[in-house]
Amino acid sequence: MTATATDVTTAAVSARGVSRAFGSVQAVADATLEVQPGTVTALIGPNGCGKTTLMLMLAGLLRPDAGEIRIAGIDPRTDSAAVRTAIGWMPDQLGSWDNLTCLQTLTLMGRGYRLAKHEARERGAGLLEMVHLSEFADRPTRVLSRGQKQRLSLARALMNDPDVLLLDEPANGLDPRSRVELRTLVRELAADGKAVLVSSHVLAELDEMVDEAVFMSKGRTLGDEIADKVADARRRYRVVALNDAALKAALTDAGVPFDEETVGAVIRVGDEDEAFHALAWLMGQGVRVHRFGPAGSALEQTYMAMEEERR
Repeated sequence: MTATATDVTTAAVSARGVSRAFGSVQAVADATLEVQPGTVTALIGPNGCGKTTLMLMLAGLLRPDAGEIRIAGIDPRTDSAAVRTAIGWMPDQLGSWDNLTCLQTLTLMGRGYRLAKHEARERGAGLLEMVHLSEFADRPTRVLSRGQKQRLSLARALMNDPDVLLLDEPANGLDPRSRVELRTLVRELAADGKAVLVSSHVLAELDEMVDEAVFMSKGRTLGDEIADKVADARRRYRVVALNDAALKAALTDAGVPFDEETVGAVIRVGDEDEAFHALAWLMGQGVRVHRFGPAGSALEQTYMAMEEERR
């Protein structure tokens, strides 16, 4: 998981050395990333690190001071109309016309993309069903909860059937069921060939959703060093046994390095096959293991390590 770009012609989203300042504030200093078609990439970092500013530049809503951006191989500075057609943009908060119904909102968006009125209305109705808002089709958007507005915002981002989806904090306000549905839908969209870049603080959710991750800190994307930390976090497996002393004695006697916890231990394995053999070996030693699996979210562990360095 690295922020190093390769060939801009193969990536659906590519940014190289992008920067943007607002007066004396350098919001983005040096950002480099890429998103391939059919994949989901996470953009992760603390508040104020430049994620939203970078997303706005990728969406063509802000012009970078320096660097290069390509969306489906197109430069937003030379063909902004083509880029807008290729992108579905979901901001962190839905701006809406309170007196318009949900279906009217989507129909209006479709008309903005030059769909015929009946086509826009039909597509809007289908998207409302996809995001489980059909019952609100003829109700004004002002009656929606925060989570329902997030779902409407996602539907709006899909009105033009874009090749690229930029999602800024899409899980904000969603209940647990809606978060699971969002995760499933995003994976389905990627399976259909769309490139998805998602910014979120819900890291445990991202672990199950994304293929790649790009971390940002102080306006800069982080490269191979942070990628190595993600890989190391994915190797960490927590083991809990009925007899904690027997577990730790077996590991110690065999010379297996482990991180001692109040209950259980964390070991490192090379891959899933090695994890299987480690569990089989422990049980062969008579250790009565009752919990064995990844030691939490790899992205969350990496983020916390990065935050520790930042402080």
